[in-house]
Amino acid sequence: MKKYLLFDLDGTLTDPKVGITTCVQYALRDFGIEEPDLEKLEPFIGPPLRESFQKFYGLSPEQAEAAVAKYRERFQDTGIFENEVYDGIPQMLRILQSKGMHLAVASSKPEVFVKRILEHFQIDKYFQVVVGSELDGTRDRKEEVVREALDRLFGDQPIPLEEVYMIGDRSYDVEGADALGVESVGVTYGYGSMEELKEAKADYIVRSVGELQKFLLRGSDEVQKEEQPTKKNPMAQRIWTMVYCFIMFLLFRNIAMYALNWLLLQIGPGLQGMVGDFLIVKDETGEIIAYTGNATTLMTAVGFIVGILPIWGTAKQLIDMTKEETKLAHLKAEPVQNYLLIGLATVGAVIGLNLLLELSGVTNKSEVYQAVVEDQYSAHFLIGIFCYGIISPIAEELLFRGVIFSYMRRFLNIRLAVVLSALVFGVYHGNAVQGGYAFIMGCLIAYSYEYFGTFCLPLAIHMISNILSYCLSYTGLAVGELVSWPVCVIFMVIGVGSIYFLNKRKKVL
Repeated sequence: MKKYLLFDLDGTLTDPKVGITTCVQYALRDFGIEEPDLEKLEPFIGPPLRESFQKFYGLSPEQAEAAVAKYRERFQDTGIFENEVYDGIPQMLRILQSKGMHLAVASSKPEVFVKRILEHFQIDKYFQVVVGSELDGTRDRKEEVVREALDRLFGDQPIPLEEVYMIGDRSYDVEGADALGVESVGVTYGYGSMEELKEAKADYIVRSVGELQKFLLRGSDEVQKEEQPTKKNPMAQRIWTMVYCFIMFLLFRNIAMYALNWLLLQIGPGLQGMVGDFLIVKDETGEIIAYTGNATTLMTAVGFIVGILPIWGTAKQLIDMTKEETKLAHLKAEPVQNYLLIGLATVGAVIGLNLLLELSGVTNKSEVYQAVVEDQYSAHFLIGIFCYGIISPIAEELLFRGVIFSYMRRFLNIRLAVVLSALVFGVYHGNAVQGGYAFIMGCLIAYSYEYFGTFCLPLAIHMISNILSYCLSYTGLAVGELVSWPVCVIFMVIGVGSIYFLNKRKKVL
């Protein structure tokens, strides 16, 4: 949430179509040009008038100067009031000001007219600074207007450009902001199209006054209040939604695994050759004495797939709702550096934590963990990767981030939602070693979901984490050449450092 907001006037705060187009029509008539269609004159809204007269009607600089004078002849007393404030603007300005934000107007329209318009509509009280062009044509370039607005706002103090937005509806607003290193917010409810704003490379684009207000206030209590549903669910119902999905996932998963276990017991004695050796272990009499790691891993994979079925609809709905609720925080594409940092954080955390667990000796002290490892790594490598590197992350992400975290973040503080959802993820693993590891990785995964705003990223991180951990343990690297405190510390520093720099670039918690 930035504190300094520069607003364009025409097409952003007010709709000046009738006043501007009729005054342009009046000025053109003086040059023998009849333009009955006011829609064709909409491009005059926003850019400097002199420039527009030359660009759209081929007037010379001298003629353009005369056309501007003729335009103002009608505008100063009549056209100036053929104008209206967009619905929701006064309320938005009041809320922004109440949140301690510093508001300014930066318009290419002559400053004397800008002030009269703001006073006429009684919204001048919200602005600390009002800047426009001069009547003699100086300071009509948007870059100059933005610079003057910043100078008046900050005086001799350093200008924190990272705390400023320029908000406008035309490419000129975007380009003027960009020239000074200020982030721009384009609005499509004015007279600039989505295509124009995208081509100008606006940092953010919103489609309505309501969206603009939510964007500028995102993360504040005001938005959270507005987004609360009118019918508040009791806490018991909220908890039950998550518990129900958790129970149904485990229930369907376990039923599927027990069913496959029963089926294999029935058909197992008849399995011969490679298929039999691949799935079961028999004694001399042909009786089944054990399943191979391949069989248990495949049963686990099918169990995860079946476990998804009862929660799929809820997970998809909540993922879509989270995407909609957070879209205003993710209008600007994340830079490649941020994806590299989250990748480094993932690799650093996975290798660092695996080495830490091995070096501290906790893996050898946990019989439950040893049994899990023996079961998981007794399967063929590709089957293990398929189950634990692909199927398991998909199923678990749908439950833990798709349902549990997505639901928690809607009624809890984000930090608390991250920690609690990760805690449930850790408990789910059933042993202290995997539980502690899963808790830390769960925090990282939920953080990445909030940071990047797309469910694909936590899913990718979970897959990469599982595949990397599986490869480390399967190949013995996690208990062999890599195991040393210096290597552990290096990877932990990489993981923590990457999160630190990510958080410096953008705070989401």
